[in-house]
Formats: sequence, structure tokens, C-alpha cells
Amino acid sequence: MENKETKQQVVESVTAEEEAEQENGTTLIEDEIERSKVGIMRVLCDRQDPSTKEVDDLMIRRFLRARDMDIEKASTLFLKYLAWRKSVLPNGCIPESEIANDLSHEKVCMQGHDKMGRPIVVSFGNRHNPSKGNPDEFKRFVVYTLEKICARMPRGVEKFIAIADLQGWGYSNCDIRGYLAALSTLQDCYPERLGKLYIVHAPYVFMTAWKVIYPFIDTNTKKKIIFVENKKLTETLLEDIDETQLPDIYGGKTPLTPIQDS
Repeated sequence: MENKETKQQVVESVTAEEEAEQENGTTLIEDEIERSKVGIMRVLCDRQDPSTKEVDDLMIRRFLRARDMDIEKASTLFLKYLAWRKSVLPNGCIPESEIANDLSHEKVCMQGHDKMGRPIVVSFGNRHNPSKGNPDEFKRFVVYTLEKICARMPRGVEKFIAIADLQGWGYSNCDIRGYLAALSTLQDCYPERLGKLYIVHAPYVFMTAWKVIYPFIDTNTKKKIIFVENKKLTETLLEDIDETQLPDIYGGKTPLTPIQDS
């Protein structure tokens, strides 16, 4: 009986080792293919825009992953991004004086990192009132926010984690054009930067706006969005965020800081 069990254990052990080797082999092959595609895309894009030289391989890889490793589609998106950046960020940043109104409402806060080292960003939907704002300023505010987030990423970290708090959100806060503009900026200019998006305290009325926005969200981004039940809010967030880094308004110990002060 013992011999049979021993043989079975050996067989299982060998099988597990073979599977591990196969997985590692596949990973190595995939990594090599990815590096090769990064190199090819760099050469192709550099011919059309020499500023490609200023970009690291990690950025090119993010654009490739955003287009499922399709070099042609990723190159088109990347070149469009380079042109966009020269137009929107000629000096490398958005001056706070140009987005003073949006900053004054403290609609976005940032403090702490999750268990993977990703910066934590919290946005408050009820602090955004499109009737009292300017669409162009809001677009600049979105870019300012994403630039700030990327600057807060530790070395080796490429993504951030976001919490969209919709407590108190109503029709006066609804801004479909603004949401779609923000979504387009995130997906087209900062691809593969979002690690996970928690939507919390979402009122039923918000689902009307969500049905309009949802079709414009790409497949990769949809996989990262989680609607959280109020009764499971703290325990769900604690799966990714340590209590010492979790915002205090969600049961953690870290006070939130407006993004301009972070």
C-alpha cells in the first residue's frame, strides 16, 4: 500500500515539475517575442517620429499590450499619443493655474500605495458639477491628474489603483461628455496604467449614465472594474490595500490628501 502511494506521489511530483517547466518555457518564449516586438515597433515609430528615442521600452510595451501585441495597431496609437503630448503638454506639465476651478473642489485625492506598491487615487463624483465648470479645463485636469499619478509610481511599478466614490452623486453631477473624454485620455494616452478601479457607493440613478459609458470601455479596462457592495466595502478594499494605507473614510488609517498637495 505504501509503495503504491509512494509511486503515485512520485508520478504527481514529476508531472508537476513537467508542467512548471512547460509554463516557464512558455513564459520565456512569450517574453522573447514581446521584447522582439518592442524593438520592431521602436524602429518603425522612430522613422516617423524621432522623439520615440526619448521613450523607454516599458512605455512601448504598454502600448503593445493595449493592442494585444499587434505592432501595427500599437504603432498607430503610440504615434498618435506622441503628437497629442506635444500639443497638450508642450512644457511637460499642466500648470495648476489653468485648472484652478477643478482643483478647488478637491474632487481627486491621492495618498498611500496598495500591497503591490501601486498609488491609490480616490475621486469623488458628487464634487464634479459640469454646469459650473469648463469642459476644456476638465480635460486638462484629467491629464494633470494622470501625470501626477504616474509621477508617484515607485520604480518598477507601472499601474495605479483607483476608487471612484459616488456617494451623493446625482443628475447635477452627470457629465457624459466629460466622462468619455477622461476615458479616452486614459485608454489612448495612458494605456495599461490602470490596475484596478473600485466603484463604491454607486446610487441606482448612476446606472443610467453607466449604460451609456460602458460600450466605450475597452475589453482590457472592463476586466479591471469592480462595483463594491456597501456592506463589503472595507473587507473588499483590504484585499488589495493594507489597513495602514487604506483611506480613513473606508476604515483605514490614512487621511486623504487633495492631489495638488500630494
